Amino acid sequence: MNRKSVMIFGVGSLQKSIIEHCKKKGLFIVGIDPDENAVCKDIVDSFEIVDGNDYDKTLNVAKKHNIQGLITAATDKPLVMMARIAKDLDLSFYTVETAQYSTDKYLMKQKFNEFNIPCAKGFIVNHETDIDVLKIDYPVIIKPRDNSGSRGVISCENLKALKKSIKETFKFTKKGNILVEEFIEGQEYSVESIHYKDKSHVIQITEKKTTKFPYNVELGHLQPASVTLRQKLDIEDVIIKIAKALGFENCASHTELKINSKGIKIIETSPRLGGDFISSTLVPLSTGVNMEDLLIDISIKKPLVNKYYLPKKNVNAAIIFFELKEGLIVDNVNLDEINDIKSIYAWSFDLKKGNKINKITSSLNRYGYAIVFNYQRKNLFSDINKINLILNKNINIK
Repeated sequence: MNRKSVMIFGVGSLQKSIIEHCKKKGLFIVGIDPDENAVCKDIVDSFEIVDGNDYDKTLNVAKKHNIQGLITAATDKPLVMMARIAKDLDLSFYTVETAQYSTDKYLMKQKFNEFNIPCAKGFIVNHETDIDVLKIDYPVIIKPRDNSGSRGVISCENLKALKKSIKETFKFTKKGNILVEEFIEGQEYSVESIHYKDKSHVIQITEKKTTKFPYNVELGHLQPASVTLRQKLDIEDVIIKIAKALGFENCASHTELKINSKGIKIIETSPRLGGDFISSTLVPLSTGVNMEDLLIDISIKKPLVNKYYLPKKNVNAAIIFFELKEGLIVDNVNLDEINDIKSIYAWSFDLKKGNKINKITSSLNRYGYAIVFNYQRKNLFSDINKINLILNKNINIK
């Protein structure tokens, strides 16, 4: 085989963009997924059904295809497995320890504290009944230590709310305990970065919009974020500290934080590309930098130079996730007017006549989005308002 081969962990819709970029680079793509009906199984060169915990089979598949790079996008689940495979095959990746600290929110918080990185205070709860004897300052956020996509993340204003919600959060963890964190006031952001040769490069800062409490699901992302130059420099400094604390190297990172009058507080981070089309679509639209291409090159040990990180343009880009009142869709859904919006880049709506509109409780049960970009921010916001008007005009709910 003359082409370099890469293994992609996950062959679902979240990985479609990075698979397509691997194809453009002429790489031989081995995709593994536990789902025999994985959405993108037909666009990889070789598809293997592998359980997410089956290390031996994963290693055998990697050896069979002489894998020269490992990559994934928008998921934390395979990171420890990938680090172990990379260590065995001497591939470009971060260490197993980095993967372990990055996929356990409690261990991550311990590292933040060790390196004096400002973060939300938190502690472990081992059982639902523990909250009756613990002294807790409200409000708090409860979350699984070992999950992503806002699954099981719930805000609780008091003990009554905590007792009501804690069972749901326990459903989303395999650790047997959950994390209780102080609630941090302030605007939420994410930071999209690349870490290579002991240097950290912040590519873009994203401003977030989330659902109302008790759930904290992302409903929108805007680039570039409205931050001051001082805040931007402070964010870059803290990203460097995080990379040192957790050992980020040969990877991208997606870091979530809040900014208030007291400064920056880190919520969590992960050594991977951001989901929700942040890294795959918004960053290229807003900066001209393709983080997926950079990560692919890192994985196959292709040298990067500084010009690859520099923004080539400054455009406003955003994604909005549709949120409708719970009920039934009673009319035919016809949103074709969205195509006439000047700023539109892409959109999708998954509900049909008769479908029940669910409450959005995690990123997995959202049902539609629109991606827009425009050189003028006011025009971008105007077009987002038009999209929302079209959405509500063409879908009747009872």
